[in-house]
Amino acid sequence: MTPGWALVLLLSAAPVGAATRDGIVQDALPPASSAVTPFRWSGDAIQGGLIRGQAPDGAVLATLDGKPLPIAADGSFIIGFDRDAGPTAQVEVTMADGRTLSQTLAVRPRDWRIERVDAPYRAGKTDAEFAAARPAELAQIVAAREAATDATGWQQRFRWPVAGRQSGWFGSQRVYQGKPGGYHSGADVAVPTGTAIVAPADGVVILAAQTPFTLEGHLLMLDHGMGLNSAFLHLSQIDVAPGDHVRQGQVIGRSGATGRATGPHLHWSLQWRGAKLDPLLVAGPVPAR
Repeated sequence: MTPGWALVLLLSAAPVGAATRDGIVQDALPPASSAVTPFRWSGDAIQGGLIRGQAPDGAVLATLDGKPLPIAADGSFIIGFDRDAGPTAQVEVTMADGRTLSQTLAVRPRDWRIERVDAPYRAGKTDAEFAAARPAELAQIVAAREAATDATGWQQRFRWPVAGRQSGWFGSQRVYQGKPGGYHSGADVAVPTGTAIVAPADGVVILAAQTPFTLEGHLLMLDHGMGLNSAFLHLSQIDVAPGDHVRQGQVIGRSGATGRATGPHLHWSLQWRGAKLDPLLVAGPVPAR
């Protein structure tokens, strides 16, 4: 299903195991006399994916699996599905008159690669050095992701920050010189050092690490609004500062091989409210140079 195609579904408390289409649970239609207001959806409900929704007219609050789900004034919203998302997700809205309406989404699973990387697990540092440096770095990343901005890039169709050969895939289990690590949280594109990196969508700079982090190197992060943010790793240069508003296509830095990297490339990762997303499902295939 293409990102711009809207799928209109009737609201229902659809049971697990109901017939599905495009990752959205389809229940039996209600009687013709029932007054039912539709959700509208675009995208694919799949692990690592991002879908866009439109709440029914008159919706004032929304939840996802019982947790608050932000919606814009016009009722539009987004939902991201983590790499390890479960098989279903429940969306519920509260209307101005107090009614609650819900929709159950069926989330498609995926298979994941194993990638062997010829780089040390601790990026060349001893365990003690890594343990000393890492907590402060992680604290900066967590604080950045908690920042609230006025960014509206979440409404745009995302583009790739750079064109080139894809060299790493989202969700792959990583093995570093024979030692198992965590899964790969983004997508890698191999490009020469100094290649211009552009903003994939409008955003606000929430972190710009001029001192390289242990693993990420020079790390740049953008908030796109509605809980959606981007991270760009291993940069050789950062051209923006925290608080800057950037536009889609604006140069924000230059590629490099800082941090844990075997060669010059860009690692681009996306998160929505803590759920790690696959850039290929959000922006499409990596364009060739």
